[in-house]
Amino acid sequence: MNDKKHITVLGSTGSIGTQALDVAEFSDDTVDALAFGSNIKLGEAQIRKFKPKFVAVSDERSADQLRIAIADTDTKIVDGEDCVCRMLCELQSDVCINAISGFNGLRPTLQAIKQFRRIGLANKETIVAAGEIVKASAAENHCEIIPVDSEHSAIFQCLEGNRRKEIRRILLTCSGGPFFGADPDRLKNVTVAEALGHPTWSMGAKITIDSATLMNKGLELIEAMHLFDVSPDKIEVVVHRESIIHSMVEYQDRAILAQLGASDMRIPIQYAITYPERIESPSEPLDFFKIGKLTFFEPDRTAFPLLALAERTARAGGVLPCVMNAANEEAVAYFLKEKITFTEISELVCDITENYRNIKTPSLSDIEEANVLARELVRTKMI
Repeated sequence: MNDKKHITVLGSTGSIGTQALDVAEFSDDTVDALAFGSNIKLGEAQIRKFKPKFVAVSDERSADQLRIAIADTDTKIVDGEDCVCRMLCELQSDVCINAISGFNGLRPTLQAIKQFRRIGLANKETIVAAGEIVKASAAENHCEIIPVDSEHSAIFQCLEGNRRKEIRRILLTCSGGPFFGADPDRLKNVTVAEALGHPTWSMGAKITIDSATLMNKGLELIEAMHLFDVSPDKIEVVVHRESIIHSMVEYQDRAILAQLGASDMRIPIQYAITYPERIESPSEPLDFFKIGKLTFFEPDRTAFPLLALAERTARAGGVLPCVMNAANEEAVAYFLKEKITFTEISELVCDITENYRNIKTPSLSDIEEANVLARELVRTKMI
């Protein structure tokens, strides 16, 4: 019988955060704390439903409004600079699900590593920007990092019971996004609404755009490189339109293990919480007769140059993965505001990353400085 868990959810009002709370409710786990930005309507509903001890709200005006709204509860609101990290210092949950979007998740990840024995990590930018620092801190503090991304959860599961030195390659699957097979000239006129139309997953706006440009797969390649201690040359991206096989691992004897499942993030979220146990899930079972077939294609790196950029950046290492991620976050934000075209996302990110002076063995301050400078470079080009 599975013991009930105490969990903390960072980014609780986003796509992964809300699904993590679905899992907690289904399993009757205790939610110790939440963190979110400015969605106080949903945040208040979560507080009343799960009754956490603490909530960190990054937007101070929203925090003030929330204090008034939940004055009849016992939940303590923490706000201001570094509110998430300060809240984490008060906690001892079994698992911290970090679903904060973007580079902002790095400091909370490093703080959670010091406080918890396990992190369910959905914030890939943490590993992309500072993978070596995060892994070293996790080892020093005896903290498990269990991936929540469906692809990395799949790889994690395919590695169970096997020796990593026997890995021949990791096959990282990719849906191909909404523009699979599109002519490059067609991509110049893509609208925001079209780019947000992911074929198989329901996700937040930023990650959905990343999936459309294939940058998300590039970020996942770098994340896999750090999480599983493999060189980027051992990771191969495979377009799999059905999103049923979430990733595969090929071993030296040419045996390939694959993890399959419905396109439901609650499955990897729950496994990050219950590992190594498997318990009943709120997800629907997979019906192979409805699937009918599984297809596989090579990604088009000409139409989607950010995947090729990420592969080169993975090999270069240093601060360049952080620079690429920061430039991409800014460029995607401009696209969502309809200030640049879809293809200008990749043009901006490639230009800034390829012309940035690398630091091969960066400190945390080097990485944070590179993050700021890369964003400033994007903004400068927009003037």
